[in-house]
Amino acid sequence: MPNESADDRARRITMQRRGPLLVEGPVEVELEDGTTVSSDRFRVALCTCRRSRRYPWCDTSHRRKA
Repeated sequence: MPNESADDRARRITMQRRGPLLVEGPVEVELEDGTTVSSDRFRVALCTCRRSRRYPWCDTSHRRKA
C-alpha cells in the first residue's frame, strides 16, 4: 500500500534451527514480567535458549565451547 508507514508493515522474522530469532527492527519486546525493552537497530537477534547474559537479546552464549 502506498500510504503504509514503517510501523504498519509486517515484520520479517527469520528462524534458525540452532540459534536466535532474527527480527527486522525496530522492535519492542514485552517480557514475562510485563516490562518492555526496545531496540532501534535494523535487525535484532532474540535469544530462544535463555542462556544470554543480555536476554532477551542474543549474545551467542548458546554456542558450545570447543
